[in-house]
Amino acid sequence: MHIRTAEFLTSSADTRQLPSGNMPEYAFAGRSNVGKSSLINMLCGKKNLARISSTPGKTTLINHFLINESWHLVDLPGYGYAKTARTERAAWKKMVTEYLLSRKNLMTVFVLVDINVPPQESDLTFMEFLGSNSIPFVILFTKADKAKKNFLTKAINDYKKKLSAVWEEFPKIVITSSIKKSGKEEILSYIEGTNKIFIAERK
Repeated sequence: MHIRTAEFLTSSADTRQLPSGNMPEYAFAGRSNVGKSSLINMLCGKKNLARISSTPGKTTLINHFLINESWHLVDLPGYGYAKTARTERAAWKKMVTEYLLSRKNLMTVFVLVDINVPPQESDLTFMEFLGSNSIPFVILFTKADKAKKNFLTKAINDYKKKLSAVWEEFPKIVITSSIKKSGKEEILSYIEGTNKIFIAERK
């Protein structure tokens, strides 16, 4: 897939404000400061499509982007940032949970995980929530350019050990780097194939 057009569509502070669900949709989620905005910008070939902040926990809205005028890319608020007020964290969790459980055109959630950080309980809990609610997800390991090859293998195996306690089969895993643009073709190819499934189901 080649991304020809990518534009910001809308920000929603409430699931009642979400745009029409007539297109396939792909949500990107992860802990604060995992490199979500950088990855989205890399995928779309635009430096400033998604805003990059040096302050974790800055994204507090559900941001929709229209890609190739045919599918939605969704930037979800980051989770797991301890310095955020508890009431704000609770509000974000409620909003994102409502979105994930109610959005019928949501095809996949891409869960971003920093490859350089040991398995985090917040990531594992989020994945378990997705799985228990039959929401398809793919794990995107980010910032792979900062890790050596041997470390990458160990980090992935560590995650698989954690996941094996819950899952009989592992979700799809893609190693990415916004700097080296690795993982881009694999992610876009996955989306292209899933878009075809969406279209076929609507016929």
